[in-house]
Amino acid sequence: MNLSQYVGTLNLLGDESRIRLCALLRERELSVTDLVRVTGISQSRVSTHLARLREGGFVRDRRDGQHSFYALAVDTLPPTAKAILDETTSAADPTLEGDRRRLSELDAEQRGALPESFIGKMDLHYSPGRTWPSLVVGIAALLRLGDVLDAGSGDGAVAGYLAPHCRSLTCIDANARMIEAANERLARYENVRAQVADVHELPFAKASFDAVLVFHTLTYAENPERALAECARVLRPGGRIVVLSLDQHEQREITAPYGERHTGFSPRTLRNMLARAGLAVTSSQVACRESKKPHFQVVLAIAEKTK
Repeated sequence: MNLSQYVGTLNLLGDESRIRLCALLRERELSVTDLVRVTGISQSRVSTHLARLREGGFVRDRRDGQHSFYALAVDTLPPTAKAILDETTSAADPTLEGDRRRLSELDAEQRGALPESFIGKMDLHYSPGRTWPSLVVGIAALLRLGDVLDAGSGDGAVAGYLAPHCRSLTCIDANARMIEAANERLARYENVRAQVADVHELPFAKASFDAVLVFHTLTYAENPERALAECARVLRPGGRIVVLSLDQHEQREITAPYGERHTGFSPRTLRNMLARAGLAVTSSQVACRESKKPHFQVVLAIAEKTK
């Protein structure tokens, strides 16, 4: 090699990103997509670096259909370049170690295994078939419910998951079109009825139900305390009421267009409201927080009728 070749080699390897790419391509072929996922470098920059390495004779490529695969040209690599790469890639460098770890995760994912990065965060990632509706169906199958009232059922979306596991399921909503949709959705279940009714004046006798669901109903109710009192009235002794509600918030401009009259209820407020309805509260706490801004929180409250 002459002086200009030495300078050219040093210039090519005088960039951290190009050394990272050479280290990954040293043992195996990888596509641009693979390199982007492993390194986090943008696709345009990866392509630019590969073009320079290929022009310098450091990298070879081959096409397979619509895809190009790259590998380090180990056999024709200048001795100086080989020495530099030997030295850098054998060092305990955290950046290169991170690349190797992510490459192993990519290999595992392509073999059908979940990436290591999923562990502890599986609720944030999608995998085929593992959707929230499928999980709800599976969890609901564990239930053995008696006579259930879904107070504020809407179009019966939640009721559809519970219906197979109830002795009877009654859906009520003040919106006639919602009830029409619920009847269509739930028509195949003989144990289900859906009717227009006001949660403030339930058309049912005292102690009619073993469980009452109040899922995101209270924020729409004109008088939430009255609604809970009515739900308590139709609950049998030993029965349970389950409430889901937005936590207290200050984003009225977001929720008001949906028809909500109240800006949520804190766990303490829900606990007090249920107690005033004559129920024994077993739990009232924030159950989940939305990942997107403004990060609405949902409160889950559970109470029982003791007598």
